[in-house]
Amino acid sequence: MYPFVRMMKELVVHSRAESLPLDGTHVSYHICWPWDLDLWMELNNGRTLTLFDLGRIPLGRRTGLEAALRAKGWGLTVAGVSVRYRRRVRLFDRIEMRSRAVGHDARFLYIEQSMWKRGEATTHALLRIAVTGPDGIVPSAQVIAALGHDPTPGDLPGWVQAWIEADAERPWPPEM
Repeated sequence: MYPFVRMMKELVVHSRAESLPLDGTHVSYHICWPWDLDLWMELNNGRTLTLFDLGRIPLGRRTGLEAALRAKGWGLTVAGVSVRYRRRVRLFDRIEMRSRAVGHDARFLYIEQSMWKRGEATTHALLRIAVTGPDGIVPSAQVIAALGHDPTPGDLPGWVQAWIEADAERPWPPEM
């Protein structure tokens, strides 16, 4: 089940947090609860992706994205993700989550998120985010302009650009 109570807690906790620039980092803290575990008694890989919502939504609020989405009647969807799992997160571990936008191209916003335990990275994700409207994907330039910023895309980090290029090589629809 989606962690609605935890999301509400995050929104309340960060409701008075100062605004962030588009490339600012939102930091939040979470605990791995029994219902987050898999059969091997560690944070479930699917639940990890759900928990990353707890960082992205407040990030969107603090950068002004949420207000722009509401004003324009737009939605937000994850259009792709790559995750590295490197260290176990176990029952009652306290994790620090860091969430930040790393840039955009013509169609998508790119968000980097990571989880840390006792100063050591456990998980790292790169997400491709699409803003959607009645006619499909809203061009990123339009989204960034709605936030009051220069919509010209800057250079994406090399590793992000490499991921975009590699992902473009994947067949779609998948071959079976």
